[in-house]
Amino acid sequence: MQTFDVVIIGGGIVGSSIAWHLTAAGCKRVLVIERESAQGKGSTGKSMGGVRAQFSTPVNIQMSLYSIPFYARFDETLGHPAGYRPQGYLFLATRQAHLDYLRANFARQEALGLEEVRMISTEEIAAMLPQLRSDDILGGSFCPTDGFVDPYSAMNGFMAGAQEHGATLWKKTEVAGITTDPRGVTGVETSRDPVSARVVVNAAGAWASEVARTAGIHLPVEPLRRMLVPSEPFDEFPHTSPMVIDMSNGFHFRPEARGFLLAWNDPEETPGYKTDFEPSFIEKILNHAANRVPAFENLAVNPKRAWAGLYEMSPDHHAILGEVPELPGFYLANGFSGHGVMHAPATGKILSDLILEGNTAVVSDVSVLGFQRFAKGALLHETAVL
Repeated sequence: MQTFDVVIIGGGIVGSSIAWHLTAAGCKRVLVIERESAQGKGSTGKSMGGVRAQFSTPVNIQMSLYSIPFYARFDETLGHPAGYRPQGYLFLATRQAHLDYLRANFARQEALGLEEVRMISTEEIAAMLPQLRSDDILGGSFCPTDGFVDPYSAMNGFMAGAQEHGATLWKKTEVAGITTDPRGVTGVETSRDPVSARVVVNAAGAWASEVARTAGIHLPVEPLRRMLVPSEPFDEFPHTSPMVIDMSNGFHFRPEARGFLLAWNDPEETPGYKTDFEPSFIEKILNHAANRVPAFENLAVNPKRAWAGLYEMSPDHHAILGEVPELPGFYLANGFSGHGVMHAPATGKILSDLILEGNTAVVSDVSVLGFQRFAKGALLHETAVL
C-alpha cells in the first residue's frame, strides 16, 4: 500500500489548484485521483470561463481578489497559459431594485479593496455598446479586471506544475470508499490500489456528495444542468465586449472565438445528472439575446456545437471549504455553484493553508464557508449567481 500526505479526489481545476498550492508550499507526497481517462471531462471543460469580483458577499469578493490577480500572472508563475482576458463584466440594471442592489454591492466591493469597479450610467453603457437596446436600462456596474480564462488550460497548468513539484496523478481510477479509524481518515479504497493518507480532500465537483457518502457524511451538494450555446462567426457586435449580464432575466453573453457564447439559467431546470443538451433551449435563449441585442436576431447557431455541464449547487450558493469536524482529516472543496473556475486559485491556497497551517489569510473568516454552517443554520446569502 502506497502512503501519501494528502489525497485529492477529483482532477478538475479545483483539485489541480489544491495540488499545485500544496506542492508549491513544500508538501510533495500528494496524490490526485481522477476517474476519467483525461482531466477536465467533468465540469471544468464545460465551463463558461468567466472570472469576476462583482459579488455581493465579502467572502466571495475576497476569494476573487486572490484569484483574479493570480490568473493575471498565471503564465509567468506557472509557465503555462491560463488565457486570462480582462474584458470586464457589465451588469445591466432594468429596475430600481437592481440598481440599488448593484450600488450596495459596489460599496462592499470597494470597501474590501476592489479599486477598479464603478457604477456606470445609461449614457455610458449606450456609448460603450451602442448595439445594446438601452431604453429600459437604468444604469449598471462595470469592472474592467473581470473577464474570462481558459479553464482547461489553467487546469493543465496547475497539474503540470504540481507534478513537477512531486505530485502524482492517477487517471481512470474510481474511489470505492474512504477508510477511517477513531482518529479520523486513514486512506482511500480505489479501483487501482488502496492508499494510506491522513488527509483526504473531496474535490469531486458535481459528484461530491457521492464521495462524501462513502465516508458517512451527508454533503448537501446537488448537480444542476447549465447549458451554453456558442454562435457561428458574427461581426455585428464588438468582440472587445465585456461579459454582459441582463439583470431583467439573467441572460448573459460574451465574445468567444469569432462568435459569442450565450448563457441563461432556465428557472424550470431541476437537479440531476443531466448532461444532454436540450434543443428547445435554443429558441428560449435566442429570444432573450435578440431582445437585448437587436442585431442578434441574425445570430446563427449550430445546435450540434451547444453543450451542457453541471453546476455543483450548495443550499446557499457558496462553496463548502475546510475540514469536517466529525471526521478529522476529511476536507471539502465543494458546492461552488458555478464559481469553481473563477475561485479555483483561492480555493487551492485556502485548502493548502488549512491543511498545512490550520488557518488562512485569503479570506477574513473562512469558517463562514465551513460544513458546520448547515447544522447551525448559519447559511450565507449570495444573490449574484449566474
